[in-house]
Amino acid sequence: MQVGRMRAAVHALRDPAITDPPASEVAAAVRTVCALLAQRFPGGTVELRVPPYAAVQLGIGDRGRHTRGTPPNVVQTDPLTVLALADGSLDWAAARETHRVQASGIYAELAALWPLDELT
Repeated sequence: MQVGRMRAAVHALRDPAITDPPASEVAAAVRTVCALLAQRFPGGTVELRVPPYAAVQLGIGDRGRHTRGTPPNVVQTDPLTVLALADGSLDWAAARETHRVQASGIYAELAALWPLDELT
């Protein structure tokens, strides 16, 4: 998915009239967000999981790449939450407080990643 199409899909999800967005559009937007993050933060210290659509390893913090299995830092959220974080309509602290994001590990604090410049 191109960034322009991702932007249109994410902004369409802000429309309160859309109560059940097409899964294909949500999946494509989530995968694009994850791909952008992977380009910006290459490495493998944190795994960002957005089931059922994507999982990506990111290089966050000062440790090198984790080389075996799942990194010790894991962040998991649902597709609509990651898109809301990406476009800035939800901030990290609120997502954590409302349990829309589960994070474990010393490098699992991802507040600085959001929002994505491409979506603001």
